[in-house]
Amino acid sequence: MAEKTVLVTDFTWPTPDIEAAILAKVGAKLLLAPSGDESDLIELVADADAILTCFAQVTESVIRAGEKLQVVGRYGIGVDNIDVATATALDIPVTYVPAYCVDEVAEHTLGFILALARKISLYDRAVRQGSWNLKDGLPMYRVRGQTLGLIGFGRIGQVVAEKARGFSMNVIYYDPAPSLSAAIDAGLASEVSLEKLITESDFVSLHAPLTEGTRALVNADFMHAMKSTACLVNCARGGLVDHDALLTALHEGDIAGAALDVFEPEQLSPDHPLLQLDNLIATPHVAFYSAESVAELQRRASMNVAAILAGHLPEAIINPEVLERPRWQHLTDSAD
Repeated sequence: MAEKTVLVTDFTWPTPDIEAAILAKVGAKLLLAPSGDESDLIELVADADAILTCFAQVTESVIRAGEKLQVVGRYGIGVDNIDVATATALDIPVTYVPAYCVDEVAEHTLGFILALARKISLYDRAVRQGSWNLKDGLPMYRVRGQTLGLIGFGRIGQVVAEKARGFSMNVIYYDPAPSLSAAIDAGLASEVSLEKLITESDFVSLHAPLTEGTRALVNADFMHAMKSTACLVNCARGGLVDHDALLTALHEGDIAGAALDVFEPEQLSPDHPLLQLDNLIATPHVAFYSAESVAELQRRASMNVAAILAGHLPEAIINPEVLERPRWQHLTDSAD
């Protein structure tokens, strides 16, 4: 059997040793891209049977250059960095890992909510600058009894709701993509309209996929309709929020604060106006991370790709319609 090649476009953990060990079992070796630049990927994918990608853009040009491609695997939940339409047109399955880092993102979200409510980041900066004045962070309100509005109620949204109820919060939700959600526990939260969620929430937290329908969902009108004492939390995708509108809303007091783990573009310049605001908390897209979650991600993403290469069905595929086409009629359920 000829050795197969899996092009790894990018990763953020120390080594891809877990992936290498799993893929070696199906006769595949890793080819590590020196960068996620399209030109590099187009050159390297010519020899690849599969792609594993984290944040790099797997464009139409990259996919079409991979004449041997059997599968594109995503390290993660969202697939907005992959041209799924092109892959589907070429009968290439796109795999993903839908259920990893659920606790991590939920915990990061609740951490943001508590930090915003208790003005922790603001007081930390004040103390480091020599001020020990309570007035630096006023007003503050207790979290108990406040309303948390979740936009998106899949696995992560539901765990956020469960944890928030531990703080005696009132939890409501609106789901723009209910077909993508896991089975909903109706006891965790009350479903409401988007308009009701916007106007009644003390905290709005985003847990929706980035689609054409949700891009810039949080715009100027959205934030103008929020309570002036309310805060926005985003641990989902940067493109869900209009950053210019957010800057205006925070600066003019339309909303009280925001906490973001994701941005568009992914890395803002240190002098970006948003990062100069005291009522914004920013983290560098780390909500997904724990030692446990990353090891799980490496394992499950590479097992998806290994399954396809070995002639088995993967755990999760975003475009399952391709598996009904003649190219994939040989796939069987894996014993694993």
